[in-house]
Amino acid sequence: MDSSTSAPGTALLGHPADTEPFPYEIAGAHADLGTVVGMDDWAGRARVPDRHRPGRHLNGATITKLLGVQGKSWDPAHFAGIDSVVAVARQALDRAGLAPSDITAVVVVTCTPYQVMLDQDAFALMRQLGIPDRVPPVQLGAGCGGLARAASVVSAMRAERALVVAYNITSRVSTGPDGTLLPQYTENTAHPYGRNMWASPALFSDGVAALVLRRSADADGVLLYSRDSLSFGGGPGITDPLIHVLGGGSSHPAGTPGADELSAYGMNSPEIRRYYTAGMTLNHEALESARPGYLKEITRLYTHQAHPFLVDAFLAQTDIPAERAPGNARAIGNTAAPSTLALLHADQRTGALAPGDLVCFSVVGSGPERGAFLAPLAVR
Repeated sequence: MDSSTSAPGTALLGHPADTEPFPYEIAGAHADLGTVVGMDDWAGRARVPDRHRPGRHLNGATITKLLGVQGKSWDPAHFAGIDSVVAVARQALDRAGLAPSDITAVVVVTCTPYQVMLDQDAFALMRQLGIPDRVPPVQLGAGCGGLARAASVVSAMRAERALVVAYNITSRVSTGPDGTLLPQYTENTAHPYGRNMWASPALFSDGVAALVLRRSADADGVLLYSRDSLSFGGGPGITDPLIHVLGGGSSHPAGTPGADELSAYGMNSPEIRRYYTAGMTLNHEALESARPGYLKEITRLYTHQAHPFLVDAFLAQTDIPAERAPGNARAIGNTAAPSTLALLHADQRTGALAPGDLVCFSVVGSGPERGAFLAPLAVR
């Protein structure tokens, strides 16, 4: 484990050096996945070229066999603007019984912002919600591990009532108006992962979610966050960002040759598999050290839904019953940061959770970064 920020063996308020107390309860949550389509439907629209059969395209069954994804939340029209994100945030506030004026911190988590400069998404979101001007925006350019980073930021700020808003709108950045994949994902010779670029939009999906965290002296939670850039599991750190989007910045400015091709999502699949598998295990070990037997305490374990095969392999290592660790990657794909919050929201809709229940979120993502936290559902 990475202990670069504290001396080996030291602890904070009784927690191991890799974890810290997390005095927050979950006051409200909401999610919106838009329209869910079957993989045959998606494949028919996207038209992924079949390299082995020139002039033909991959069908849904082939994509499912390769990626394990049977459907996708995919709705570029519904998520055409930030209004859909604002609506989800409002729902989370309503469920928490809070007004916008009650919020003391806002953290926006997205790797597909509507506006790419000056954190304008966060400004627009807070303006439409009516969050007081005294609250500064905190926008994180983060993907699958973004929820852990957001929780760590909220904790470091000692925020009293924090709104965390996460969204990933892959359909808006990978397909044209007719639903066909953009050339960056089908005919890309500039990107280092160009040969398999189609797999990114095939795996990643659309999703918006929001979470309200309220500081509470009675919330005996645990928090873990690590970048793993200096060391990883006792070995050398991870320097590969895992997801490569090289264009669009000052290194490859928009409008210059190759910038469009480099602005597409490219996955370093072997490193992603290695990092997810080891990272999720390290998350589990840190939580077990901080709270022995935590899997028996919690009502739900929400793991990041990176890929059906990876999620299944990790859960096979734990002794938690399958029904207490729900998943959605097989049904809708990887929605990045919203994935675990969407699982929480689904459980709340079906009445699977009760006030006071302890839940766990454990995520791993590009950056690289990973983390986990335990938090109770608020009792009001």
